[in-house]
Amino acid sequence: DPQLVPSAVASVLGLKLEGEDTSPESVTRAVGLRKLLLVLDNCEHVIDAAAKLAETIVSRCPGTTVLATSREVLRIDGEYVYRVPPLDVPPEDGTGPVDATAHTAVQLFMARARALGADLASDTDNLSAITAICRRLDGIPLAIELAAARSLMLGPKEVAVLLDDRFRLLTAGRRTALPRHQTLRAALDWSYNLLTEEEATVLRRLAIFAGDFPLEAVVAIAGELAADHVASLVTKSLIAADLRGKTPHYRLLDTTRAYALEKLRAGAEEQEAARRHAEFYRSYFMRAEAESESTPQDEWLAVYGRHIDNVRAGLDWAFSPDGDTQTGIALTAAAVPVWVQMSLLGECRERVERAMAGLDPAAADADRLRMQLSAALGWSLMYGVGRAREAGPAWSTTLELADKLGDRDHRLRALWGLCINQFNNGEFRKALEFAQRFADVVAGATDAVDLMMADRLLATALHFFGDQNGARLHISRVLEHLEVLAQKPQIVRFRFDLRVSSHYFQARIFWLQGFGDQALRVVKQNIEEGRAIGHALTFCSVLGQGACPVTYLAGDLDAAEHYCAALLEHTERHPIRLWNIWARCFRGMLMVKRGHVGAGLETLRTALDQAGDARLLPRFLLPLGELAACLGEAGDAARGLAMIEEALARSQAREEGWYLAELLRIKGELLRKSDSAATAAAETCFTQALDVARQQGALFWELRTAMSLARLKEGQRRRSDARKILQPVYAKFTEGFATADLRYAKALLDTLSA
Repeated sequence: DPQLVPSAVASVLGLKLEGEDTSPESVTRAVGLRKLLLVLDNCEHVIDAAAKLAETIVSRCPGTTVLATSREVLRIDGEYVYRVPPLDVPPEDGTGPVDATAHTAVQLFMARARALGADLASDTDNLSAITAICRRLDGIPLAIELAAARSLMLGPKEVAVLLDDRFRLLTAGRRTALPRHQTLRAALDWSYNLLTEEEATVLRRLAIFAGDFPLEAVVAIAGELAADHVASLVTKSLIAADLRGKTPHYRLLDTTRAYALEKLRAGAEEQEAARRHAEFYRSYFMRAEAESESTPQDEWLAVYGRHIDNVRAGLDWAFSPDGDTQTGIALTAAAVPVWVQMSLLGECRERVERAMAGLDPAAADADRLRMQLSAALGWSLMYGVGRAREAGPAWSTTLELADKLGDRDHRLRALWGLCINQFNNGEFRKALEFAQRFADVVAGATDAVDLMMADRLLATALHFFGDQNGARLHISRVLEHLEVLAQKPQIVRFRFDLRVSSHYFQARIFWLQGFGDQALRVVKQNIEEGRAIGHALTFCSVLGQGACPVTYLAGDLDAAEHYCAALLEHTERHPIRLWNIWARCFRGMLMVKRGHVGAGLETLRTALDQAGDARLLPRFLLPLGELAACLGEAGDAARGLAMIEEALARSQAREEGWYLAELLRIKGELLRKSDSAATAAAETCFTQALDVARQQGALFWELRTAMSLARLKEGQRRRSDARKILQPVYAKFTEGFATADLRYAKALLDTLSA
C-alpha cells in the first residue's frame, strides 16, 4: 500500500510518531540531523510514494543518504542512478578467467546447491552444465537459486537440458535485448510447472500473505496437508524460512509472491483464501492482549508485531466490495493492541472509525464490538494532536456498554479514560470523582495491578488537586507492590508504564513535601527507567513531569538545561508536538534564569502562544507562573499581575490546587514591585499562600512564601518578626540543604540573626 510507505520507514527506524499522522514530512522531522543510510529495497510497486518520501528526506536531512533499489528510477532531484549488472558469468568465447568458479554466478549456484544438500562434484561435466545454466539465466540471482534448487533432484546436466528446452525462444536472438523480467518470469514458469498439483495449490494460496506467516497459518489457509508441502517448497527456494525464533516463520520472496498471486487470481481461488486469511488473523490476535500482560514488550512484539502487514491486508479485503465487513470489524477489534504497542495512533483511529461505521447494530455481538472499538477510539484520540477533547464521548460510550454487558475490564478502562480526559479538560474535581469510582470498582479485588492502578489514579488526582499528603499515601502504596509487575511486565489496557509513571509523580510529591534529596534521587533513577523501556511518550513525561521541573525548582540549572535539551531532541526525533512546545517554554524559563531576560521572555511567550488551548493542561501552569514572575523581574509588573490574576482565576475555578500557593506568592511579589504602597495587599497574599501550603502539606511552597514574607518584614525593619516567620519553617526540613531555596533561606536567617 503506497500510503503505508512512511509508516514502514518510521517503524524500521524505531520512530514513535506519538500524536502525529505518519507522512513523509513527519518522518523527515523525526530523522532530522541524524546520520544514516536509508535503504528502500524493491520499491518499484510503490514508486510514487517512495519517490516522494526520498525527495522529502534528502532535501531536508543533510545527514541522510537514501539508497533505493527498483526496476525504474525515482526521477527526483539529487538522484544518481547506478544500473546493477547481473552476476558475472563465464563468457562463451573462452575469454576471462579459465576457472569457471571464479565467476560470481557459478559461485552462487554452487553455494546454494550445497546449502540445500546437493553433493556436486567439481568435474568438467558438472561445471560445464552449471556454466551453461548461469549463461541461460543471464546471471540473475533468483533464477540461479531456483535452478540450483532443482539440481538437488535432477542434477546440473538435466537442469541445463530442461532450461534449453524451456528457453528455446529466448536463445533465438540477442539475449541482451530481452527484458530481464521476462527471463525471470520464464524461470518462475519453469519452476512452477515442475511442481506437483498439491505443491502448486499450496504456493498459490500462500500468496495471500503480506509478509511472513507461521505454520499454523499455512494449515488455516491451505488445509491440513499443506504443512507437508512447505518443506518441499522451501527446498525449491519458492518459500524462505526464518528459523531463528521459538516459532518458525515462512514467507514468499516478493517476486515469487507476485507470480503466485497472479496464478491465485486466475484460478478464482482468491476470495476463499482471503476470507480464510482474515479469519485466521482475527483468531490469532484475539489472544494478543491477554498475552501482553505476561510477556515482555520486545518478546510480545516479536510474536505479534511482525504480522501488522497481514492485519492490514486482511482489513483491506474485509472492507472491500467483495469482502466481509463483519469479519473486518472483529479483526479490527482484535488487532488494537498491536497498534497500541507500535504507537500507530493515526492508523488505529482510522481503522477503528471505519469499523464502527460498518458495524451492524443487529449483529449478535454488536454491543461488545462497539464497546471494544469505542475504547480503542478513546485511547487513540486522547493522545492524538488536537483530538484529546473528542475522547470523552468515546469513553462515555465504552462505560455505558460495559455497564450494560457487565464487563468489568472495560468498565475500568472507561473510568481510567474518563479520569484522564477530565485532567486534559481541566476538571480536577471530576477527575478525582472518576478516580474514586475506579477505586470503588476494584475494592476487594484479588488483582494487585488493579489496586495499584486505583492508587496511581488517586495519587495523580490528589496531587493536582492540592492534597500532597493524600497523594503521597497512595503513591507509596503503589510503590510498595512494584514486585507484582515482574509477572505483568506491561499493562496494555491502560496504555502506560505503571512503574515509570509512579516514580515521576513520587519525585514531584517528594519535592513539594520538602524531601529534596529523595526527589532528586528518584529523578535520576526515573531517567534510567524511562530510557530502558524505550516508549517515546512515556519518556516525555519522565523528562517533562519529573526531571525538568524538579531540577529547575532545586536551582540546579545545569541539570535542568541537560534534561531540557534531551526533551527537545527526543520530541524532534519522535515528533510529539505538545511536549516539544512545553520544552521550548522551559528553555525560555532557563534563559531568563541565566540572565538572558529579553530573549528568554520572547521564547517563553512564543511557545505559550503556540500551545493554544493546551495551556489549560496542568503541565503548562508552571511556565505561566514563571512568565508572570519574569515580567516582574523585567520591570513589567503590571502585565505580570494581569497574567497571574488570570492564572489564579483558572486554578480556583478548576480546583487545580497544586500550584495555588506559588501563584499567590508570585502575586504578592508582583504587588510589591508594582506599587510601594501595596505592602498590605502583598502581605495578605503571602499569608494566604502560607495557609494554602500548610493545608496541602506542601512544605516547599511554604518555605518560598515564608522567605517572601520575611523579606517584606525585613524591609519594614521588623527583623525579629521576619526571623520568627522563617525559622520554624526552615526547621521542618530534614534534607535538601544543598538546594537553592534552602541555601537562600539559611543565608537570610543568618542575616536576620546578625
